[in-house]
Amino acid sequence: MLDQTDLRIVEELSKNSRITMKELGERVHLTGQAAASRVAKLEENGVIEGYTIKINQVKLGCFIHALINIYTKNISHQPYLSFIKTQEKYIIKNYKISGDSCYLLECKFPSNEILDQFLNDLNKHANYKLSIIINK
Repeated sequence: MLDQTDLRIVEELSKNSRITMKELGERVHLTGQAAASRVAKLEENGVIEGYTIKINQVKLGCFIHALINIYTKNISHQPYLSFIKTQEKYIIKNYKISGDSCYLLECKFPSNEILDQFLNDLNKHANYKLSIIINK
């Protein structure tokens, strides 16, 4: 059972997971040592599964940002899920959704050629609808 302090710790760490325990403690009205102890318990209990970074994909050269609705009705989901595991370097998020489509992929691609190859390979496992996000 999480209390309000635990929830505030999770909120602060989700904003900046590189924060020091001293600073985290100050933000949630604990000592740095008490904050560190709470974080350790949240990790042990599986509330905090890991830490990550946010990467600017454009600066990495990944300039095509795409949303792909996946339609896997009437086919096995397993080939699609196996395909997705092989393509993780291009996938930002894979959402399982309800409605006409079954999944929504948020992807990044460094070139049109790689996007085309991805879609050709995807077409072997599922139908899809592509949307390109144009950042200004």
